[in-house]
Amino acid sequence: MPDCTVVVITYNDAARLPRAVRSVLDQTLRGLEVVISDDASTDDTPRVAQALMRADPRVRYVRRQVNSGGCGAPRNDGLDAALSPYVMFLDSDDTLPRHACKSMLAEIERTGADFVSGQISRLYEPSGKTERYYPQLFGKRRVVEGIREEPELFLDCFSTNKLFDVSFLRRNALHFPEDIHYEDHVFGAEMYCAARRFAVVPWVVYHWRRSREHMSISMSIKEMDNVRHRVEAARRSDATLRAHGFGDLVPDRQYRFVRQDLRVYLNPLPSHDLVWAEEFVSVVRPYLREVSDEVIDRMDPMVRVCCHLILAGRAEELAVAARSLNAPQPPPREAVTHEGRTYWGGTPAPGLDITALRMAELPYSASRLRHEVVALATEGTRLRMRVRTYDPFAVLTEWTAFLRCGPLTVPLHPLLSPGGGLVSEVTLDLAKVRGSCHPSIGFTRPDGLTTTDAVLADPGMEPFDLGHLRVRAEGTAGQLRVSPRTTPRVVLSRVKRRVLRRVSTPRLKLKAYKTLIKVLPPREDLALFEADCGNGYTGSPRAVYEEVRRRGLPVDAVWSVARGRAGFPSDVPLVRRGSWRYIWTMARAGVWVDSHGFPLDYPKPHGTRYLQTWHGQGIKSIGFDAPDLRADLPGPREQWRAAVARWDALISPSAEFSRYFVPALGYEGPVLRYGTPRCDALVRGEPPEGVRERLEIPRGRRVLLYAPTYRDSAKSSGRSVRVNLQELAEAVSDEWVVILRTHPVERYKVPQHLRHFVRPAGSYPEINDLILVSDALLTDYSSVMCDYAVTGKPMLFFIDDWDEYRLSERGVNTDLPAIAPGPCVTTVAELVACLRDLPSVHASFAAKYAAARRLWCEEERGDAAARVVADFFGAPPAVPAPEQSQLRRAS
Repeated sequence: MPDCTVVVITYNDAARLPRAVRSVLDQTLRGLEVVISDDASTDDTPRVAQALMRADPRVRYVRRQVNSGGCGAPRNDGLDAALSPYVMFLDSDDTLPRHACKSMLAEIERTGADFVSGQISRLYEPSGKTERYYPQLFGKRRVVEGIREEPELFLDCFSTNKLFDVSFLRRNALHFPEDIHYEDHVFGAEMYCAARRFAVVPWVVYHWRRSREHMSISMSIKEMDNVRHRVEAARRSDATLRAHGFGDLVPDRQYRFVRQDLRVYLNPLPSHDLVWAEEFVSVVRPYLREVSDEVIDRMDPMVRVCCHLILAGRAEELAVAARSLNAPQPPPREAVTHEGRTYWGGTPAPGLDITALRMAELPYSASRLRHEVVALATEGTRLRMRVRTYDPFAVLTEWTAFLRCGPLTVPLHPLLSPGGGLVSEVTLDLAKVRGSCHPSIGFTRPDGLTTTDAVLADPGMEPFDLGHLRVRAEGTAGQLRVSPRTTPRVVLSRVKRRVLRRVSTPRLKLKAYKTLIKVLPPREDLALFEADCGNGYTGSPRAVYEEVRRRGLPVDAVWSVARGRAGFPSDVPLVRRGSWRYIWTMARAGVWVDSHGFPLDYPKPHGTRYLQTWHGQGIKSIGFDAPDLRADLPGPREQWRAAVARWDALISPSAEFSRYFVPALGYEGPVLRYGTPRCDALVRGEPPEGVRERLEIPRGRRVLLYAPTYRDSAKSSGRSVRVNLQELAEAVSDEWVVILRTHPVERYKVPQHLRHFVRPAGSYPEINDLILVSDALLTDYSSVMCDYAVTGKPMLFFIDDWDEYRLSERGVNTDLPAIAPGPCVTTVAELVACLRDLPSVHASFAAKYAAARRLWCEEERGDAAARVVADFFGAPPAVPAPEQSQLRRAS
């Protein structure tokens, strides 16, 4: 007897069937069988199935004589034919990951569960991009003692991501309905009612392949019968729960319908005509009336608005509102504020309340306008548009307007329209546009602040060509997009780029660099500066560079930049990091200055001097103690050791840095104990003018700088932002504004409904400005705590993952709770309590704060850059130089 049966259902899918079957036969679990259940295919499926049977005895084939029109009947046929104690279901256009069967079999045998459910991953063809389905449902490996314990799992009503105990299915007479699409929903309700316990695993067990060429039942959402079947499946599922004594869980099952099933149709609804929308409303409204207000109130505001419009039978307005469900989530055409609440449209009504989106409270640069194309015409390469702009929150007073499309910026002269809003006439000559772009319209106030929003076209608009470009409405909101057509010129350009990439490989560049430094001597008067791997004009390299310029030293300085020149002064020469010009500059520069490290494998030219300013100190493990070098692997450790050996001088801001960081980095050369050049501005304590205005901090609000560090195991995930900002906003947004400064390797987008409270500053060019403008710091394990201590202002530490961070994540060199110059908290409630009594809380940490300043800031006197330049560049000292560290010795 095989350990597991995998039922592969198919209908007229001969081309994909072998791929699905192979994904089963190639499983690491060898003791399995495949039952191909054919729903009376009329293509080549029988021949393909017979060939698969001949090739592997583990394959069996059953076939219906008459097509059932759905998935329920072939699944039942396969289940009836199963010989093993466990069964899985697979659609012929999908595949299983290689370890799916074995891992789920081990889990069901370990737990004694009635079934095991795992993560589904959408796999988009042909790009290969994957996207997990409701990953929060599968985040933790666990056993659930019945659906009442976790009713949110009604969102997982699939049969394909589960391994079932066959005796459980047969004992409870569980079969799929055969007269309805979305039979999984009804079967899922019966399954949850019958299961005494089931297991959930976090790994991917099913690849749901999505292809534009193949339209499955779940993707045939344009058909009104598809809507009817889904609504009927919801009704039957509710009835099943009531019949089995689970009537109290019906609202949880209905929550699944509104959150998931209804959204499937609301998303593309704006691209349909009004007749379709009206019929959709007539089909869905009767069932939606059965859904309690409590269920609908759990939804996002715009979903609630759509439900209200469906119940009111307002199909035309529904099409407008549904465009706001997805990116770029345009605002309403009209909004009204009443008794402190904000409503979609012109009339206050409970179902139209959108206050939670906070659109009426956004700072000007984040405020939302809606720009809709009302007329389009073309002439040659020119695109003529009439655009109506809606200002639902009355943010426009005095302004100048423009439309931007790639490299083009065209001034606009909007006029008031009798029908409401502003109307602009604009002509764009797209001849010079080469890449893709989304046209946008911006309104700039006299103070320089600008609000910009996308231009929207009719989502149902047919794409059209304009010269070498294609113009279309993108996404369900209809965002206007201009992109190159696939012409011979475009193909040639792509070929050129591929060729250039092939001859510009890192290996070839390194080889060329090594040749250059052998034949060309470095220029003593050329210096290459780099901060944060080219990500900004900031830190100690900036302070050193500005001191060099202030003294008028005979040095030609070039700055490395990773992308763009935002934040760099207009007169600073730039070279793109990693480019051929960058390689040339590295080879020719007689001085290197940076804060993180030039490319590791590049040896320093003979005669070049390298000043390493480093980018921080603090409690985190670093160098050979950090995770990437902690393992005793010779390759990375030798690479790092060789990179550090290039340094001719290292700036040490404190005795603590010299004690721990210098040895951990593996550095044995001269150490300059002059303080930190980037902290000179903090010692002076004067923020540049206009910072509060640039960040749009309202008068009377205090500023909390929130600067968490990244997690090594979750870079670019956004998980470093561990404070619940929504909860914090509800408690203190009337007194505080948060400036969120994420780490450069992090990726986190502040949700729109928090922009009234949170100012994203991950890309703000200079963190010193943020430190100086803030009233307090909130961090975790970031080295910013050491710089912030220079100011003497309050610090708070949110360390809810302290044990994980120190034991299994980055690791630390100091016990933070023991030395922290401020309270260490693990909940938002604790944080709020500290903020509300901040002066006394700060005073209670006076002794620890003073100790931290002695530990990290004792050398900070405001003249570090001057002392470093005097020493390293050999310039006459502007101030008397201190005694150098005993660690310093001659090169």
